[in-house]
Parts: sequence; C-alpha cells; structure tokens
Amino acid sequence: MEYFKLELYVPVDYAGKVKAALAAAGAGRIGNYDSCIWECPGVGQFRPQPGSSPFLGREGEVERVPENKLEMVVAADCLDAVLAALRTAHPYETPAFQFWPVNLGMEEK
Repeated sequence: MEYFKLELYVPVDYAGKVKAALAAAGAGRIGNYDSCIWECPGVGQFRPQPGSSPFLGREGEVERVPENKLEMVVAADCLDAVLAALRTAHPYETPAFQFWPVNLGMEEK
C-alpha cells in the first residue's frame, strides 16, 4: 500500500478539532492502530496581504501565533478525503501543509 506523510500547522486551540477531523477521514492509520499523530508546539508567523480574509491578525501587520505542528501518515486511498477534512476543519483561510510519499518500513501482514 502507498502512504504519504502529512505535516500541517494549526493554532493550539484548534488542534483537537483538526486532529479529530483528520483521524475520522483516515489519517494516522498504521497497522492495527488509528489516530497516530505526532504533535509539537511552536510559533507560526504570517502577514495578511490585501484581499485576504485572515482568521487572526490584520492586513499588512505581521502576526505571531502559538501553533502545533501535526505529522501523520495517510494511505493514498484516503488522501483526498483527509485533505478535504483538513481544509474544512482548519480555521485559517489558507492552511499551511505539505505531503509527500513515504515508505513506512513495515511489512504488510
């Protein structure tokens, strides 16, 4: 089976909601486990540009926000549903995320 690694950044207060939505869509399933998500805190920074509709901050001003970075694997057949769930559950107008193919390093049984 083909897998992708998904990484994203979410405001701390929304991390639980986003993790639940991603897990419900199939992210973080490894073998006989689900909801497998790595999470660590940090600070995100952005500046809303003209025409934006920011969840936080004001146009033209740099905003710094306590965020959590979430990392998880996603089976290829769930990727579209997981990305749709991410965009729906995430509070930002343009969520920051990336994904790429990975080898889990385990044999399927």
